Amino acid sequence: MTLAASLGLFFALAGQAEGQTLILPAPKRWDALAWPVRPAILPPLSGPLSPRPLLPPQAPAQQTASPTADPPDIADNSFLVEEAYNQEYGVVQHISSFTRDWNTGDWLYSFTQEWPFNPAPRSQLSYTIPVRSESMGGHAGGLGDILLNYRFQVLGDAESRVAFAPRFSLILPTGDWRRGRGSGDPGYQVNLPLSWEIHGRLVTHWNAGATFFPSARDEAGFRAATYGFNVGQSFIWKFTHRFHGMLETVLDSAESVIGPDSTERDNTLIVNPGFRWAYNFANGLQIVPGVSFPVLTTGSSRGSSGILLYLSFEHPFGKARKAGK
Repeated sequence: MTLAASLGLFFALAGQAEGQTLILPAPKRWDALAWPVRPAILPPLSGPLSPRPLLPPQAPAQQTASPTADPPDIADNSFLVEEAYNQEYGVVQHISSFTRDWNTGDWLYSFTQEWPFNPAPRSQLSYTIPVRSESMGGHAGGLGDILLNYRFQVLGDAESRVAFAPRFSLILPTGDWRRGRGSGDPGYQVNLPLSWEIHGRLVTHWNAGATFFPSARDEAGFRAATYGFNVGQSFIWKFTHRFHGMLETVLDSAESVIGPDSTERDNTLIVNPGFRWAYNFANGLQIVPGVSFPVLTTGSSRGSSGILLYLSFEHPFGKARKAGK
């Protein structure tokens, strides 16, 4: 399995959040990219890298940033490990992620858009669209399986020391299973992200999730139920409000269809060191680029490495945008 394939599969299992990775073992699972990415919220401004309260205030007062206030911090911008922070109400986020395998030249691109839809804000809707090119199969790049995501903020928010926001995703069979870009059947995914600010400069994120396809297909058309799980952990070190170092570690275990009612499992461990930084604008726009260097340390693609490029745009919309003028 190539690095690009491994990342694609991880996205399929971990969602990046929304998630937020590099796994594409069997092309069919890879397309369930989520992440997640994956994943920047503009929290109320606070003191310079001071510890947050364990939980948010019961009735937070409306705050107005002063000319001397500190700049917004970076949050909800991890690459492979999902952070447990929903979007601030009235703010939408657009996330692009591009991964390239140094060994094969294969690449994986995903686009995620996150929308809060109540003023609590407790609920968030998002979708993830993956596209990939894989040289090993001899096929041109194309659309993978699209994810529709719902996440509920059970505990805390981006201003809390502890936050928890479970996510459920419906995986649509939009990728071509004949070319290994889709599962050929709807799938379901859950992810449990927990975020904990240990210190004013150190934040850690923890993930555990599972993915299920009742009747996935391989390229020959054989069907079987497949099960996968993922766990992940990351450390974020805040050098400044606008520049963070990151170390993410993700373990993915996924099944691929190899015949009628027959599957095989592949386990992959990814270590992903990187950086992210922010550009903040007076109109509320925050742009967060990032770069990391994922390495597969176990599994069939052990030793594969690549580069991951990340770019997020986050800005107010609707009434929130008008209020900010």
